[in-house]
Amino acid sequence: MKRAEITVFLSMALILTVSFILGILQITVIQTSKNMSRLETDRAVFSLFGEYQRNLLEDYQIFAIEGTYETGDFSEERLIRRMHYYGEGNTDHEVTGVQFLTDNHGQAFREQVTAYMEECYGIGLIRDFTGMTEEWEEQCIEGEKIQAEEEKIEEQFEELRKAAEEAASDMPDLPEENPDAGNEEIGNPFQYIEQIEKTGILSVVMPEEMELSGKEISLEDQVSVRSLNTGYGSFPARTGIDGIEGRLLFNEYILQNFRNAAGNGASSNKDGYIKVKDTEEKQPRSLEYEVEYIISGKASDKENLESVLTKIFLIRLALNYSYLFIDSEKQAEAKALAAAISLLLLMPEGTEVIKQLILFAWAAGESTVDIRTLLNGKRAALIKTKENWQLSLSELLIPGSSSGNNGDEDIAGGITYEDYLRIFLFMQDQDQTAMRTLDRIEENLASGKGMEYFRTDCCITKLELKNTGVILGDLTYTYPAYFGYE
Repeated sequence: MKRAEITVFLSMALILTVSFILGILQITVIQTSKNMSRLETDRAVFSLFGEYQRNLLEDYQIFAIEGTYETGDFSEERLIRRMHYYGEGNTDHEVTGVQFLTDNHGQAFREQVTAYMEECYGIGLIRDFTGMTEEWEEQCIEGEKIQAEEEKIEEQFEELRKAAEEAASDMPDLPEENPDAGNEEIGNPFQYIEQIEKTGILSVVMPEEMELSGKEISLEDQVSVRSLNTGYGSFPARTGIDGIEGRLLFNEYILQNFRNAAGNGASSNKDGYIKVKDTEEKQPRSLEYEVEYIISGKASDKENLESVLTKIFLIRLALNYSYLFIDSEKQAEAKALAAAISLLLLMPEGTEVIKQLILFAWAAGESTVDIRTLLNGKRAALIKTKENWQLSLSELLIPGSSSGNNGDEDIAGGITYEDYLRIFLFMQDQDQTAMRTLDRIEENLASGKGMEYFRTDCCITKLELKNTGVILGDLTYTYPAYFGYE
C-alpha cells in the first residue's frame, strides 16, 4: 500500500482554484440575470411602442402611442402597468423622460413628417421650389406695399368725390326724367373696390358654382390655443427641419394631407366628405378649407378663406397694377375715360389723378377674375401680357358684367391656387404652422373616426425609463432604457 500525501501549497492552490471557478460562475449568473432583466425590459418597451395609434399612422403617417388609452386622461401609471404586462413583473420602472407630439412646438411631429417625406419622395419633390423662395418673399412684400398704395388712392378718390359733389351742388339741376344720364353713360370703374369695402372680398371673387362652406370650430379647444400636457427630459433632435428644404417638405405634407378651397372645394362635394389619398374612403371634416385654417387660424371656413384670398388679391393687384404701366394701349384707354370723367365732374385738372385711379380699379377688377380662375382649380398668369389679360375696360364700367367672366381660362405655365398656398405656408412661422396642423389632425380623428378622447398632447413619441431589477433574491440592478420613433 502507498500513502497519499498533499502539501499545504497544493491545498491552498486547490482552494483558490475552486473559489475562482465558483466566483466566475457567480459572476456569470449575475451578468446573465442582468442581461435577462435588460432583455425583459427591452421586450416590454418594444411591445409598448408597438401599440402605436393605428389611425394616426394610416391617415397621417405618424407613429405615436395614444397615452390616455382611450380615456382622454394621461397617466404615467398606465404606461408602467403596460410595461409590467409585457414583462415578468420582477422589474420596477420609473419614467425619467417623456416626449409628446406637441412638445417644443411640435418638434417630434415635424421630425417624423420630414423623415417620411424624404423617404417617400426625396428632395426632388421640392427641388423646383428651393430657388423660388426669394421671389415668394418679394411677392408678399409687394402685396403689403400695394395695400398702402390702395389706402393712398382711396384718399385721393374721396377728395375727388367731395370736390365733384361740391361742383355738382353749384350746377343747375338736370332734367328729372334723366338725372343721371352722364353717370349711366360712363359707368362706375370703382365698383370692385367699393363692393370689396362694403361686403368683403368673397362677394366679388367666388365662382358662381362654388358654394361657400359655413363650418366653424371652437378655437379654445384647439391644440395651438389651449394649455397642453408637456413632456420632460432630454432627447436627441433631428437637425435641418428648420432649413429651407425641411420647411418645404413639411409644407408639401400639408398640401397632400389637407383639403383646400380649390383642390377639393365645398362645391365638389356637398355632403362634407372628401376622398382620402386617392382611396374611396370617406372621412368627415370639421372644416372644409383646412390649409387656409393652417395659414390663417380663424374659427370659420369663411374667415379663413377670406383671409387667404385677401392676401392673394393684394399680390395680384400689385402685379396687375405694374403691368398696366407698361401697356400703352390700356394707358390710352384709361386716359380717355379719365378725360371723360373729369369733364363730367368739371375738373379737367384732375385727369391724371383720375387716370391713376382707373388703372388701380382696373387692376383690382382683373385681380378678382384671376382669383376666380384660381378657385376653379385652373392656372392664372403670374406675369400679365396683352394676350392673357382677361378684363376689358368696358366690362369694368358695367356693374355685374364681370359675372360672365367666371375665370374659366387656364393659362399654360401659370400659377395655381395651391402655389399661392405654398407661398403663404413658407412665409409663415413654422412653429405656428406645425401646431395648427396638429389642430387639424386632432379634430379630424375625433370627427372622422369617433375618437373624441384623442389628444395630440398625450401622444408619446419618445420615452426614457429608470429600471430596477431584483436578481439572486436580494441583489438589485438599476439601468436606463430608451425608445423613440425616429
